[in-house]
Amino acid sequence: MSGVPPDTVVLPRRPPLLTRSGWTAFLVALVAVCAVAPVLNLVVPAASPLHLSDFTVALVGKIMCYAICALAMDLIWGYTGILSLGHGLFFALGGYAMGMYLMRQIGRDGNYHSDLPDFMVFLDWKALPWHWALSGSFAATLFLVVAVPALVAFVFGYFAFRSRIKGVYFSIITQALTYAAMLLFFRNETGFGGNNGFTDFKRILGIPIATPQMRMVLFVLTGLALLGFYLLARFLVASKFGRVLQAIRDAESRVMFCGYNPIGYKLAVWTLSAVMCGVAGALYVPQVGIINPTEMSTASSIEIAIWAAVGGRATLIGPIVGAFLVNGAKSWLTVAAPDFWLYFLGALFIAVTLFLPQGVMGLVKKLGRKA
Repeated sequence: MSGVPPDTVVLPRRPPLLTRSGWTAFLVALVAVCAVAPVLNLVVPAASPLHLSDFTVALVGKIMCYAICALAMDLIWGYTGILSLGHGLFFALGGYAMGMYLMRQIGRDGNYHSDLPDFMVFLDWKALPWHWALSGSFAATLFLVVAVPALVAFVFGYFAFRSRIKGVYFSIITQALTYAAMLLFFRNETGFGGNNGFTDFKRILGIPIATPQMRMVLFVLTGLALLGFYLLARFLVASKFGRVLQAIRDAESRVMFCGYNPIGYKLAVWTLSAVMCGVAGALYVPQVGIINPTEMSTASSIEIAIWAAVGGRATLIGPIVGAFLVNGAKSWLTVAAPDFWLYFLGALFIAVTLFLPQGVMGLVKKLGRKA
């Protein structure tokens, strides 16, 4: 290269955040979430074939929450090589933080007309436990939605990564952590509603939660969160930070020999992915109307990994596509053939592992090259 001394190392230029076609697709998605969907649901009459039903709004909103979790999984598994089988824990922690606030918003409209949540009255509790102290504040709830999953992930990750636990051992430990938390939340004395969890939500910020307008607001917020996290993930993987993550995935020992400490990078992306799942859980709860310990089940966490694998790891858009494909199929099959859903899910994962190791996006790229 002219004008550059021969002994100078020239680093590759940072790629753009999105290509021109990528920005076009992003803007189309933004318009669809913020304008098209609200108009089709709230303005177009229900008798019209263009009307977007409340059921569809709730279903797509729920799947977008799952897509955020799949995107978080791609950051740690696809780009860093860390397979977590316990990310359902962080999803549930964010959901429980929001659920506690929504339970306090019920006020005296519950079955027992008490300031305490109904399940506490039923269990003869006289006062709120200490960990409910901030549940009456929406601002504090938003802080807890981020802080609680981040703190749990940071503490767990710090000791796990310092101990150099990796591979299948790390996956098993994350699964055990999630299972232990599920058993803890099942206990009535912990103050989280036991096996029933939280439900019967009525208001958020004093506004009725069951109205079409509020449901659409939650839908739009979920879509914006998904698009925002996608841009953040694109920015990270294209940066020096992202290149180090991929180097850790491919050859962690070589990264150490180059003078980098992998622990800090792994801990940072691990904590960020937990925060993303916590935000997804907080958006999920008011749209679905319930949160209970089954969200921490090992099956839920494994499904997150399946979404990423089906869509295509290390692609960012692939896990989002995978979340929509798998959950769309689940929504249809659990009605059309409920007894075969789990068999279909297992067969899908095996088929992707054997025949589509790069997922759906890998297949799309291969077909595009042939065309």
